[in-house]
Amino acid sequence: MNQPLQKSRLGRGLASLIGETQPFSMAAAPGSAQPRMPSEGEHRVVAIELVKTNPLNPRKDFRDEELAELADSIRAKGLVQPILVRRDPAGSGNYEIVAGERRWRASGKAGLHQVPVIIRDLDDKEVLELAIIENVQRADLNAIEEATGYRDLIERFAYSQEALSEIIGKSRSHVANTLRLLKLPDSVQTMLQEGRLTAGHARALIGRLDAEDLARMIVDKGLNVREVEALVQAGAVIAAGHGGARKAKDKDADTKAFEKELADTLGLKVEIKRGSGESGNLVIKYGNFDQLEYIRLRLNGLPGS
Repeated sequence: MNQPLQKSRLGRGLASLIGETQPFSMAAAPGSAQPRMPSEGEHRVVAIELVKTNPLNPRKDFRDEELAELADSIRAKGLVQPILVRRDPAGSGNYEIVAGERRWRASGKAGLHQVPVIIRDLDDKEVLELAIIENVQRADLNAIEEATGYRDLIERFAYSQEALSEIIGKSRSHVANTLRLLKLPDSVQTMLQEGRLTAGHARALIGRLDAEDLARMIVDKGLNVREVEALVQAGAVIAAGHGGARKAKDKDADTKAFEKELADTLGLKVEIKRGSGESGNLVIKYGNFDQLEYIRLRLNGLPGS
């Protein structure tokens, strides 16, 4: 089995992976019958119909207005970057796109009959790695597409989150937080894919039973991420079918007195958050590790220092 691409190779950025980013011209270079090409790798100009999409590409959303803008640019300036492909493993004589499907689609809209490609011998794992790296570095993937790509690498090729973070050049916490978005209901994931919710909105909804109702309220009322986080932290509950928020009740006098008694006893800030029925959360806030150790000792029935 081929080893994952080395981090040092990936760290050089997209130029080292798919060729220099010099503008392509379909016109011949001076004194040559061949189109201009970057200097490294196996480069060809092939008929556009020989280039096919690859099911491993994590990017599924190609917006018509963006493709139209890119097509206009290609008509005016040519293709800025060649398309990275591999030969069809089935031996059809076609080429599968590894990176550059958006450019290929726009080239078709621009009326090109031929496109410049760089041909690499790559297995499925390397194809998926490169597709994710290209799209993530270009910020072309929405958060759900990114998460799905990470999940595919983990499930299909047994990557750990740590190894994956090194390959793609992102932190492990970024990988973990992105993967958690796949726990959201399908309807909320769709809102995120369509751009109606941001990843920041979506992260605040993970694990909530009322995530769908809250997501609809975010969209309807145009709430920003801070407003959503404040609602969640305050224990807001979205009434299903009503589209409104029911905030936690104001604390009664007994609750406030209990908070003060505990705070005076511990010398730390104490907050009681009421839940449904008789349930709730008791929050003791500490400012440093010494205070945390003091809380541990008190909870174990030992005298604090």
